[in-house]
Amino acid sequence: MSFMPTSPGTPQALFTVAIVALIAWRLYSRVRRSLGRQRLSPVRPWITVTILPLVILLLALQSRAQPSLFGVALAGGVVAGVVLGTLGLRLTRFEASADGLYYTPSAHLGIALSALLVGRILWRLLVNGLPGAPGAASPPQHALTPLTVLLVATLAGYYVTYAIGLLRWSLRSRHPAPESP
Repeated sequence: MSFMPTSPGTPQALFTVAIVALIAWRLYSRVRRSLGRQRLSPVRPWITVTILPLVILLLALQSRAQPSLFGVALAGGVVAGVVLGTLGLRLTRFEASADGLYYTPSAHLGIALSALLVGRILWRLLVNGLPGAPGAASPPQHALTPLTVLLVATLAGYYVTYAIGLLRWSLRSRHPAPESP
């Protein structure tokens, strides 16, 4: 006796549930991480500085085959992200203690960026339905829209700028400048 339904959509439905659960977990951890004092990881900023520019590059390559609005959205998103990242660094409280380097990011900015991401995901789910669900719209030919590109580029620009700021601060904190006489 099997408790699992044997309809043809079951693997897709399970995949959809798994993806939704993964997104929910990552959003929860991202919001939690942006709301309090954090120990500076020696690896995480480097991963951000390495991977997210590759995402921007891939989006730029993809946007070449799209209408010019995609390129404008990509460039505008990166610029907005750099501005927000710079603001985020100015609002961050940094502290170097004997047991390590810590920083406390701006809770308001972290919540606002997370809300933008959650809002965009929810909007896409409302418009298109859950992938694989009965009655869901078929995926559009180009799943990327200018608004999605703008949001992804903004988040990537923000996180890369913030990670660079964290790396610069950690280098200054570990190797303080000599005092002038």
